Amino acid sequence: MKHSKEELKKIACAAIDQNRDAIIALGDSILVEPELGYKEFKTADKVKKLFEQLGYPYRSEVAITGVVAERKGKESKMKVAIMGELDAVIVRDHPYVCEETGAAHACGHNCMIASLAGVAYALKGTGIMEELSGDIVLMAVPAEEYVEIGYRNSLREAGKIHFLGGKQEFIRLGEFDGIDAMIMQHTTSTTGKVKALTRNFSNGFTGKLVRYIGKEAHSGGAPHMGINALNAAQIGLMAVHAQRETFKDEDHIRVHPIITKGGDLVNVVPADVRIETYVRGSNVPAILDASFKVNRAFKAGGDAVGAQTVITELPGYLPSCFDEKLTDVMHANLVALLGEDAVLREGPSGGGSTDASDVAHLIPTQHIYMGGSVGGAHSKEFMIADKELAYINAAKALICTAIDMLADGAELGLDIKNNFNAPMTKEEYLTKWGHLNS
Repeated sequence: MKHSKEELKKIACAAIDQNRDAIIALGDSILVEPELGYKEFKTADKVKKLFEQLGYPYRSEVAITGVVAERKGKESKMKVAIMGELDAVIVRDHPYVCEETGAAHACGHNCMIASLAGVAYALKGTGIMEELSGDIVLMAVPAEEYVEIGYRNSLREAGKIHFLGGKQEFIRLGEFDGIDAMIMQHTTSTTGKVKALTRNFSNGFTGKLVRYIGKEAHSGGAPHMGINALNAAQIGLMAVHAQRETFKDEDHIRVHPIITKGGDLVNVVPADVRIETYVRGSNVPAILDASFKVNRAFKAGGDAVGAQTVITELPGYLPSCFDEKLTDVMHANLVALLGEDAVLREGPSGGGSTDASDVAHLIPTQHIYMGGSVGGAHSKEFMIADKELAYINAAKALICTAIDMLADGAELGLDIKNNFNAPMTKEEYLTKWGHLNS
């Protein structure tokens, strides 16, 4: 018996509802065991256990901790990836912090894996895949948060990764070769009637490691014999601040450095001082222009005191890029689930960034924001207040959109695929952006 799209969606949503307790339990389990990017071994094991329970063949250790399971349709006219992120951030005073690492799910990535699990449950024993003319690839991806830059650069230098972001690594490793579209969701805090944002603009950025190399000396007895790398860093940071009035408002430039090492001992002139920073912006030319100015400023700090300045450039994430037809499909499903007044098609321009934007430069991509949390992202106040929205409805939005794309001979999905004008090819991405700063 052939079902209509709407009937298939009802079957999928019913399966998600039937497995609500297991979905919520997984999301909660990940919440209390947060892990940082490229270190998400416990979280990956939970995803693998889920796939094993459902009898889904999978590949693991993709980009160190990623897990990928493919579900075949009745025919393979196209492939849609549905994605969730494994990693956490560092918020040391969060209620669910890992005391050892400072990691906490203060950005809702545990909800993303829960919603991915919801999709996995919807495809088990429901007959849905047997009526779809395309495949669904479930991807649990590491390291969306671009943090611990020094550590990740050490992985890069060891040849374990090339990119610091997990989706970037998936691109490099060929995980998106043959994938025709990608959909995902991210938890956010909403106010009033609004429960979801169909899309939200995000900045791109480059990453930097800055190291000032000075000369040790006794800080009380012979400071004149040393070269103070901390003074170099302070001057460099002030020189960066002096660039800010040259950044145009419409480019949304943000530069936010941290000192990760300020010296070794209080009675030794600091000779090894290190800084991590992004240079964010809404478009690549503006990012590159600001990046040049920031490098010039940091170098001035070293020159001022005679310290050596070593800047390691690392490719960050691209600015957001949307496919309008795929946006329409996802928006319609959000409205059907939550109501017209509950869905905002476009949120305000965000200052954050995501490597989903890198994927969006290669294939049609939709990255929605689902409500359910309270408090600001990356803060101790960020908590999941509505699990029905953040876990369950998020899963329903994803699977319903996939069904729209792949049912009826994948007519809608193929239309989206065939009318997509990719800003970059994979080869252009790897050469122009991936090696932009190498």
